[in-house]
Amino acid sequence: MTKPSLPRLRAPELSGAAVALSPALKVNLPMNLASPESRGPVDQECGAVSPANGGFWHPSKVLDPPKRFSGGRSPFALNDHRLPSANPAGWLPPMSPAEDDQTPVSRSKAEISSIPWSAPIRACCPGILRLLFVGAGLAWLQAAVGDYRVQAADAGAPITRSQMPRLYPDYTGIVLPPNIAPLNFRVEEPGARYRVEIRSTQGAPIVVATRSPSIQIPLKAWSALLRAHAGEPLYWDISVQNSATGWTRFQTVTNLIAREEIDSHLVYRLLKPLYNAYVHLGIYQRDLQTFEQRPVLENQKFGRDCLNCHTFLNHDPGRFALNIRTANKLNPLLLVGSNGVARVDKTMGYLAWHPSGRLIAFSANKLSLFTHTREEARDVFDAKSDLGIYRVDSNTVVFPPAIGMPDWNETWPEWSPDGRHLYYCRAAPAPIEKYRQIRYDLVRVSYDIEHDQWGDPEVMVSAQETGLSACQPKVSPDGRLVVFCLCKWGSFPVYQVSSDLYALDLNTRQYRRLDINSDQAESWHCWSSNGRWIVFSSKRLDGLFARPFFSYVDEQGRFYKPFLLPQQDPAFYESCLNTFNVPQLVRGPIVVTERELAQGILKPLKILTPKAAGQPAPQVQPAGQSDEGQSMYRNIRE
Repeated sequence: MTKPSLPRLRAPELSGAAVALSPALKVNLPMNLASPESRGPVDQECGAVSPANGGFWHPSKVLDPPKRFSGGRSPFALNDHRLPSANPAGWLPPMSPAEDDQTPVSRSKAEISSIPWSAPIRACCPGILRLLFVGAGLAWLQAAVGDYRVQAADAGAPITRSQMPRLYPDYTGIVLPPNIAPLNFRVEEPGARYRVEIRSTQGAPIVVATRSPSIQIPLKAWSALLRAHAGEPLYWDISVQNSATGWTRFQTVTNLIAREEIDSHLVYRLLKPLYNAYVHLGIYQRDLQTFEQRPVLENQKFGRDCLNCHTFLNHDPGRFALNIRTANKLNPLLLVGSNGVARVDKTMGYLAWHPSGRLIAFSANKLSLFTHTREEARDVFDAKSDLGIYRVDSNTVVFPPAIGMPDWNETWPEWSPDGRHLYYCRAAPAPIEKYRQIRYDLVRVSYDIEHDQWGDPEVMVSAQETGLSACQPKVSPDGRLVVFCLCKWGSFPVYQVSSDLYALDLNTRQYRRLDINSDQAESWHCWSSNGRWIVFSSKRLDGLFARPFFSYVDEQGRFYKPFLLPQQDPAFYESCLNTFNVPQLVRGPIVVTERELAQGILKPLKILTPKAAGQPAPQVQPAGQSDEGQSMYRNIRE
């Protein structure tokens, strides 16, 4: 119910009955104040005419009317700066500062107690005073501390505009998880005040009112709202006030809260977009339900060398592997499991866990970084590569002929969820001068882990048919879709402006370009454990830095508009000089400490030296090294 507001009297409205205030002055009042019979209850509270002294004062008559007014001001507006300071003719002379005392005449307790209605007021007066003091304190604290409020805010009567507000990041028309951190944003509309109301189909809304266009949503209220309305729409009503037009309300932003949650943590590598020095880089984990980011391992802990290719077993934060590149040519694999951290003294490239946890497929690449004048200047050339298998249970390495053919360069291994197929990419070897002609097929091969038997390679997407190069296949948890990159050439899509995400339907063998792409490079994608979300690195914001974006995938395999990983400060990415690399979704926090991982490199408690089994290993140099001469860079990081 709307609270009625008390009427205000303005000087031009003071007309009607005449009431004497002094012998020399008469003031006209409205007719409804002329007599007690014609006044309503609100009017009686506002003021009353005292016939005894001709004054206009408090209706209770407990407070006596002042006899004189300081500065010659009107008795109806003592602080009205619009009135002249000089006294009109007939007014009493103004008081001096020493006489300027308007304190009402004090009465004795007996006199006040004799007033019939004073008892209930005196009974509740201490409580009223306490409420007034508490309210004043809260108002002061709110004004001094925060720019936002989680309660209703008066936005006036705004003008409605039939256009969407401009927001950064663009969080409009998206599907978001019910366990994501607040999608803080900045309103890209000019104004002096901003008001955002966040609501769903029912329940109290979240109201953020601020003088800043940066909207930071309270975490607890946001989390409660999303969890209570999973599967329902989420509405944002945004209003902006400026001096010219007052309040303007934009078209309501409508998003959808998905029923399915996303894995709680995201693990990624942060590094500068350099190519001639490692400087500072590390692997970090971010709690997607909050804004907390913690280091998993930073390179300053072991001599500022390189670390990359972190890979998890079935999204388990307690079982993972990552590669280390050191200056002394020691390029081990760190293996983390229930038995702690082990250092595997074997150089491996791109990694893929078999879902059983017994095998890790890896690539052995001869990579070189070079520059050219086509689009993105940086590029990676893979002179020779093969795939191998590291048997975790027996600490042995094997290079099966089916995935290590001499006429092909094989790379980017990825197991199917049932472990019965290994997907990878392959291309015919060619010299670096023909780098624009090197294009990879998407291939798979069957495998029987119980009998250790491999089938024949099968081309799933042919480079000859597409005219493009396939990279980074990732199979959905239900085994239905394979999301992969297609770019103009090569096998390193993060350096390819042309790189887009495609989906191959394994039931129909048809592939399609996804609607979530942009005009910049898309790469490093990863499925969630429930198959309803995908995260990928995109350079769409500025063409230079890769940022993590999320997209919802429904049961029909439709991919929805992607949204940027939220940050507490909406302007975070505008000043962040790191690129986000290899984002991986995991089902909880990584508990192994950074100290334990660093110790596993420098002073390991357990060292594993794999033995060769079966076919001899091909003569391939470790990834990131080259014997092609000084013109080839060694440091390959993206």
